[in-house]
Amino acid sequence: MYANGTSLGTRFLRPSLTTALNEGVSHPLHLLILVTLLSFATRFYKISEPPHVCWDETHFGKMGSYYINRTFFFDVHPPLGKMLIGLAGYLTGYNGTFPFQKPGDRYEEHHYIGMRMFCALLGSCLVPFAYLTVLELSKSLPAALLATATLIFDTGCITISQYILLDPILLFFIMGSVLSMVKFNSQQHRPFCTCWWFWLTLTGTNLAGALGVKFVGLFVILLVGLNTVHDLWRLLGDISLSMVSFGKHLLARVLCLILLPVSLYMTLFAIHFFVLNKSGPGDGFFSSAFQSRLIGNNLHNASMPEYLAYGSVITLKNIRIAGGYLHSHWHLYPEGVGARQQQVTAYLHKDYNNLWIVKKPKANPDPAGPSDPVKYIKHGDLVRMEHKETSRNLHSHPHEAPLTKKHFQVTGYGLNGTGDPNDYWRIEVIGGKTGDLVKVLRSKIRLVHLATGCYLYSSGKTLPKWGWEQAEVTCSPYMKETPNSLWNVEDHFNTKLPNISLEVLKPSFPEILIESHIVMIRGNSGLKPKENEVTSKPWHWPINYQGLRFSGVNETEYRVYLLGNPIIWWLNLVSIGLYITMTSIAAIAIQRGSQLTSNVKEISQVLLYGAGQIMLGWVLHYFPFYFMGRILYYHHYFPAMLFSSMLTGVTWDTLLKSCDLLLPQPIARRVYINGVALLIILILYSFYLFHPLSYGMIGPLAHEPSSPMAGLRWMESWEF
Repeated sequence: MYANGTSLGTRFLRPSLTTALNEGVSHPLHLLILVTLLSFATRFYKISEPPHVCWDETHFGKMGSYYINRTFFFDVHPPLGKMLIGLAGYLTGYNGTFPFQKPGDRYEEHHYIGMRMFCALLGSCLVPFAYLTVLELSKSLPAALLATATLIFDTGCITISQYILLDPILLFFIMGSVLSMVKFNSQQHRPFCTCWWFWLTLTGTNLAGALGVKFVGLFVILLVGLNTVHDLWRLLGDISLSMVSFGKHLLARVLCLILLPVSLYMTLFAIHFFVLNKSGPGDGFFSSAFQSRLIGNNLHNASMPEYLAYGSVITLKNIRIAGGYLHSHWHLYPEGVGARQQQVTAYLHKDYNNLWIVKKPKANPDPAGPSDPVKYIKHGDLVRMEHKETSRNLHSHPHEAPLTKKHFQVTGYGLNGTGDPNDYWRIEVIGGKTGDLVKVLRSKIRLVHLATGCYLYSSGKTLPKWGWEQAEVTCSPYMKETPNSLWNVEDHFNTKLPNISLEVLKPSFPEILIESHIVMIRGNSGLKPKENEVTSKPWHWPINYQGLRFSGVNETEYRVYLLGNPIIWWLNLVSIGLYITMTSIAAIAIQRGSQLTSNVKEISQVLLYGAGQIMLGWVLHYFPFYFMGRILYYHHYFPAMLFSSMLTGVTWDTLLKSCDLLLPQPIARRVYINGVALLIILILYSFYLFHPLSYGMIGPLAHEPSSPMAGLRWMESWEF
């Protein structure tokens, strides 16, 4: 805004458009209140419907319950979003007892609305955030109103905001980061004033929030980072600024945009680990040392010998996510699957068949007497692993593994300890050197087969029913230090050795913080689609190719379908093309040194710098998905959609304003006013047509003439 309170749009079209826009609204604050009220009205309407679990409420509602019950769980995302959902439920009377088993389960008497209302609250804030951001970047009220109209009346934004999901929380922090960054930039001529520090600190806080909800928050961190680098480069080129002053600017940004977000992010995890102190369904994804922290886990407050020795009875746990325990049982491999010897698998649960006796590498060892000296096992020592229940040795040979054909089969072989040299394994401690002992819980070890040189390996592949659908264990001939070939000793029994409390072996906060991130990243990259799940590709998203069914499949059920308002999404797509064209023309004209009028200069500045930041935000939140190996869904586009909607407002405002260059001013004013009005009317009408997608439908399906959606299934891929 200019000093007299007018905007670029009102200066350009004064007085006609000013009168039209401000009739009954004497100050932009009233417009901000209006768009905020409309946003809340569209998001909170029918917030309690349907009164059953919808789509991913199964996951995130359940995780909110885990926080209320202080039960540890595993998720591929950082904890902030689930913590806030749990807190919202707790504060609104939800007691954490609803099971959230599957979509369609009725909530009955459980207080679920508080969690939905919290998500809707944050989703409603996106509209005023976008309004203020576009207004700051374009200095145009019509541009801000166009942008907010695309968000207020988008069926996709409404739907994604009304349920117990992480998306509205993530979008809130992303938009909060962008607004704070833009407001901070506007204070560049008043460095180190209170407002300057406020917006800089708020930017860092929102960055921590965005990353604390999902790793997608890294994209907005990159956006703010590029803006900061550009800003510092500008300051460095200001010769009136001393290097001491530049150093203060640099230090302020390091403090507020690096140290503050990192501190807040780590604090989130400290709270996460403090609250979730009870054993739960997430235990198996983490190391044995991590599990020893959790109340109710068999390792909590347990005691056992600290170092491994010959004669010890142990369980070995694979380090990869859900790698399982080294396991065997009396059943043999079937005919045609390698040698017909005893099966060795990886089993996810505690079981007596997970116990192995570590013995010296000789076929017929003398039984150890009670007075025999203890011999600790060191890095590089040879061992023979005898299965306690069946007395067969852990064995490998050059037969193909059942599923991983380039690996060797692992079996149980021999009887009562009698076997052959293919039963010998060398223990290697990762990062160890000669003489290092093997420590329970903490040492990561490899078991190297002496005869073939292969590595004991848990592939993670599920065996057929003959293998009881347990995980395949192989011997890998490839030397790759992956979690699949790494193990640790979890349980350890040896009456000759003194026990110690596992309390002294519990990992420190930095260790569990690092481990949790390794597990989350592996889990994210390993996500696979569920049965009948609708996945998508990035090129589907901008064209609104396919949505997601939130609830219901037939005419007797309450149906909600996540799909963006087609008119808005296609308008956004056209606007991106228009923006690229207009920006290219403006950039070429400036580069060629064309003589530009003051109006054209202002328009070019808005296009190249104001809208340019929005365009960069869209690029950073969209194109990285093309390079991701993980499974992708339609809702991953919504952060980018926020930027494309803001870009639509600025682009069309600028395009309509440019009519003044070709038409007489009175006609240009009418074109501008009518153009803005027509776009808003088009958005409103499309919302009228498609609003049942968000607010629910019961009755005839879309292909039936009596359906309210009859004739609106414009693409075959839309499944409403």
